[in-house]
Amino acid sequence: MDNEVYAFALKNTLNEIRNVCPDITHTFIFTEDGEILAADENTHEKTIIQVIDTFDGILEKAEKIGGVEGITLEGSKGRVNVSCIKDIYFATVTSRKADINYVNTVTQVLIPTVLKLLEKIYPTPLKNTPPPPKIEPEKTEKPPIEPEPLLSELPVNQLIVENLGGLLVPSDTVRIDNEILSQWEKLYEDRKIEEVEIETFNGKKTRCKVKPIKDSKYEGKGVIQMPEKVQLALEIKKGELVRAKPVIQ
Repeated sequence: MDNEVYAFALKNTLNEIRNVCPDITHTFIFTEDGEILAADENTHEKTIIQVIDTFDGILEKAEKIGGVEGITLEGSKGRVNVSCIKDIYFATVTSRKADINYVNTVTQVLIPTVLKLLEKIYPTPLKNTPPPPKIEPEKTEKPPIEPEPLLSELPVNQLIVENLGGLLVPSDTVRIDNEILSQWEKLYEDRKIEEVEIETFNGKKTRCKVKPIKDSKYEGKGVIQMPEKVQLALEIKKGELVRAKPVIQ
């Protein structure tokens, strides 16, 4: 889906939510990586970053509460609520006097409804586009296409296991130093590495999605951050060594 269309529709929805429920002072939508998808017109980026940074700090300490779908913080002047809708996160900031049941009713109906409509409506113009005219290829002999040479073996790195947990952390995704991911991509003509195969020294293997490590203190340390679910599947724990190599489709 076109990002501009998506963001425009979501922003209008967030503005309408604030009109319907004035006790909502700020509202915005972001991804697990902290990318801001949309915000109402009265919410500045600085405010959004402060809220996301606050939740990042909480998530770093909450390694054993994976799978939580929402969280609420209460302060002297108001509340901050973050809830998960499919693969995105919806945040609302309300005053202390706000009727939370009414706020939840409004947000939990409008946002999912708009997301479903966007998924259904946007592809329609593509279906109505007439097909291009058929062009008959010239009947000329072409030399056989030689297959692209592949590396005989995939690169393998030995990495130290570190825990990865938190509210917004997927249980099927590990994180590896971005420098290692870049080296792998260069070996395969800048293909994006989205999956990695992990093997223990006892021969157990698994495939996971992979993303770069966020915390700079682990850069260049040969670390793989791994959710508890993956560690249990491999029967390993923090501090042990594993082998990791890219999955090339």
